[in-house]
Amino acid sequence: MNDAHTLTITQVFGIKLKTLRKSRGLSQQELAKLANLDRSYIGGVERGDRNISLVNISNLAKALNINIDELFKDIYG
Repeated sequence: MNDAHTLTITQVFGIKLKTLRKSRGLSQQELAKLANLDRSYIGGVERGDRNISLVNISNLAKALNINIDELFKDIYG
């Protein structure tokens, strides 16, 4: 894996999302259902392949039962 200095913001966000999802014992499929998104979309976000919209960030935060700012905590810009 790349070190933290070479990761893109989408990759860092994806890692954060995956960590939060797993900490809640959710599969990608379960999170996708809760957030009204497709499982393959969740996978793309977690890999850093997708530049996620604010609407979908909000949906994911609600699905994870967290404030949006928690998704950005400790993410550099």
